[in-house]
Amino acid sequence: MQVVRTIIWVLILFGILAFSFFNWETVEVALWDNMVLETKIPALVIIAFVLGLVPMWLYHRSVKWSLNRRIRSLESSIKSTALSQRHAPAGDSDGTVGKPVDTAVHNNVQKPGLNGDKPTSISRAESASAASERPA
Repeated sequence: MQVVRTIIWVLILFGILAFSFFNWETVEVALWDNMVLETKIPALVIIAFVLGLVPMWLYHRSVKWSLNRRIRSLESSIKSTALSQRHAPAGDSDGTVGKPVDTAVHNNVQKPGLNGDKPTSISRAESASAASERPA
């Protein structure tokens, strides 16, 4: 990217030098009714170029600075979130860390009833024994 930028600046400089060489004439610029400035045309062109370039360059730098600050703040918030998650105790996101587990509730499995009846509740031990009793 630096090479492209250098090439562009060299082309601009070459264009200004060529323009200056072919237009080296004195002109009168009336600033006010009684104030007249005699200058060369290339000086006017360079001054106009700089007056157009500097405000846009300053605006570009301010936007770049602002966006870099925003990126740094987002990166630091991501880093702090990652560190807080890394140091948090393992568990469900609903806050069940350290709570005793009711084994009676977790061991029950719903078994569908026959002929569209309501499902019946059986324990996992019963379903495991029923599975082992099935013929292969």
